[in-house]
Amino acid sequence: MQEFLNWTVDTIREDRLISPWLEEKKYEWVPLVSKSIVNLFDKGCSVLIITDSDRDWFLKYIMTNINSQKQNRPFLPFYNFKSFYKDLDDFKTEDDINFIKDMLNISFPNGYCFWYIGKSNDTRATLPKFAKNSFLWIFDEEIQDAFNLKNSDEALDMKLLQMFRLYNKTLSASLFAEINVEH
Repeated sequence: MQEFLNWTVDTIREDRLISPWLEEKKYEWVPLVSKSIVNLFDKGCSVLIITDSDRDWFLKYIMTNINSQKQNRPFLPFYNFKSFYKDLDDFKTEDDINFIKDMLNISFPNGYCFWYIGKSNDTRATLPKFAKNSFLWIFDEEIQDAFNLKNSDEALDMKLLQMFRLYNKTLSASLFAEINVEH
């Protein structure tokens, strides 16, 4: 079983579709992904994915690929949050958020966590930013315990695809005990 940080660096270097920029961010990447994988596999949490409206295309990409047959692994509990609550842009009050949390606690007795990809100031970021155990890919704000990116980066879309590729490979490697993300 390979150490997670070394496995991540090796995977970035060996995969011709992942650029070296991600290796430079390995110390930001590894702890966040580790926490996400532990929540999924060790704690049994379901993952509810939310994106800002500009990244709706990326949400579709994730949902198409995360449990694709070609992954050759069991299906994992990743869900489009919009399938539970369609009015993401209409959070008005704290009561709205509490009602949603109540619904999610009933729906996911083993727990859930959010995976948010998008601008920090977007209304859709409200729930994930203040929920514990969220996996955050945040744009245009430096937030602790988040992978921070710039919305103005002209390579942003390619970086998102590369990050997903690495994350998806990490899911498989962890699931098949090739790596231990806790060490």
